[in-house]
Amino acid sequence: MFKTAIKTPNFFRTFSSLPNLTSCITSLQLSAHQANLQQGKKLHSYMLVNGFLTSPIAITSLINMYSKCNLISHAFSVFNSSPSQPNVFAYNAIIAGFIFNDMLKPALQVYEKMRLAGVTMDKFTFPCVVKAFSGCENFLGLKKVHGLVFKLGLDHDLFVGSAVVHGYLKFELMADAHQVFDEMPDRDVVLWNAMINGYAQIGEFGNALDCLQKLRADGNAPSRFTMTGTLSVLTLKGDLYNGKAIHGLVAKMGYLSGIAVCNALIDMYGKCKCFLDALDIFEVMEVKDIYSWNSIIGVHQQSGDHEGTLKLFDRMLRDKVFCPDLVTFTTVLPACAHLAALRHGKEIHASMITKGLGKDDGEDRVGDTYINNAIMDMYGKCGCMREARLVFDHMSSKDSASWNIMIMGYAMHGFGNDALNLFHKMCEVNLTPDEVTFVGVLSACNHSGLVKEGEEFLSQMKSKYKVSPTVEHYTCVIDMFGRAGLLNQAYGLLSEMPIEANSVVWRAFLAACRLHGDANLAEIAARRVIDLEPEHCGSYVLMSNVYGTLGRYEEVSDVRLNMRQQNVKKTPGCSWIEFGNGVHVFGTGDRTHLDEDLIYSELNSLYMSMGLCHMT
Repeated sequence: MFKTAIKTPNFFRTFSSLPNLTSCITSLQLSAHQANLQQGKKLHSYMLVNGFLTSPIAITSLINMYSKCNLISHAFSVFNSSPSQPNVFAYNAIIAGFIFNDMLKPALQVYEKMRLAGVTMDKFTFPCVVKAFSGCENFLGLKKVHGLVFKLGLDHDLFVGSAVVHGYLKFELMADAHQVFDEMPDRDVVLWNAMINGYAQIGEFGNALDCLQKLRADGNAPSRFTMTGTLSVLTLKGDLYNGKAIHGLVAKMGYLSGIAVCNALIDMYGKCKCFLDALDIFEVMEVKDIYSWNSIIGVHQQSGDHEGTLKLFDRMLRDKVFCPDLVTFTTVLPACAHLAALRHGKEIHASMITKGLGKDDGEDRVGDTYINNAIMDMYGKCGCMREARLVFDHMSSKDSASWNIMIMGYAMHGFGNDALNLFHKMCEVNLTPDEVTFVGVLSACNHSGLVKEGEEFLSQMKSKYKVSPTVEHYTCVIDMFGRAGLLNQAYGLLSEMPIEANSVVWRAFLAACRLHGDANLAEIAARRVIDLEPEHCGSYVLMSNVYGTLGRYEEVSDVRLNMRQQNVKKTPGCSWIEFGNGVHVFGTGDRTHLDEDLIYSELNSLYMSMGLCHMT
């Protein structure tokens, strides 16, 4: 009888330097900190094979790792499959995991199970439970927990007391919060921080800043957490002046070495539209974490610097220190959509699938619908409606935004019938169309020449679907009439619409007049749009083109003279191409690209081959 040799899997050999449970726990903690799910799963397998899962600390560490990697279903499975009765640490880990994944009701269900099992809560249980009851707006539950805190003699514990203070402030019960605060025998900076952050979250910014002053007057030194709390207040207020003052205080106290403080400063400067200041702080940080990268990438995306967003993302990948998470991907995908950077978008999608993010396989993971919507939007904006539809069809949970993205995607690319068919399916599944839905539907009719259908939808919006048409809806229909050459109908609707027309509507009508060479109506539209938005170059250019098409060159000169007198300049055109290691943007006559000489040399060669004049 022959025996088959059993080979050790390759990924087990990776952990040959982990001979004991302690080393495995340390590695699990690192995987949790870096949200490295792949590494964490390998460790789980290794510990299972080596019989380490009989240890309560191993169970707790695994729960924590899966929770931090946004795979709460696996964390709960580990909790339930524990060979022994879960202890207080395991309960605390799974409750904290549910809260970390924004699943407050399951956290409270585990808390009730913990009580029924007779497991005594400790000072680490209550802050999580208080947060869960506060998040669920369950005031009665919060009061009961507060009573239990007294019963167990933890009412003077600073961390528990701070959580209760913060919980009461979330319900705007300032008197109750102050009573708990006043009865604490010691008021250290942790308790003051609870007051500052609690006031900040309910918009009581003045009280939050008063607490900061009282903290310092009491002789307490503000901690790093105090600074982050105060900066969050100033960020929400958009108070750049005091934000800079806190920045100075942070530097004076030597807190600029703290990652959390620097992240808060990046966020503050970004929200106050001081993008270069935010980037300066990021660049001088000696140590960065995933939140640092997400913050600065988010700042670039908020500023409209989509190219910079992708460059920072590529730099993050090259550094290989932190793996992108859900926040990173949802920040970068809109940049790919805006630039039509399909290769980047596909690589991001592939990376997400590898990490188990957005993979709709029935798992109850936070953000699946949101992230799949972002993927669909990217494919739609890049013109890949087949890929967008595949994502859509495989989603088990769709919201209104999911349907709207698909309808708008079909509309943008001229698939009018597909857009309308999807709209009817949306109504069949009892989802109520909203204003955004009808912008997509009317755009579909516009871009596909479905004039009759577009008229019917506009007339039925309020009567049948209970949606009041906005200026965006009228703009779609007026543009639809204009494209179809029905200028008189477009002008009639524009004149009779119950909403005051803005410059966008008139410019759409002006563009239609230019398309069909109607100078009389174009002059009416041009006067209105220039009155509404005299600094916009598009109106002058369109009017000039109308006159040029009709051979009225004196009027063309008059328009251009008027532009110079009004100091209106045409925004230079630009284009971008996805090539090599990123997206390259070129403006008209651009001479700023690093490979300028090579590019123009190649362009000259092409022109020479075509028998055209030499480029200068």
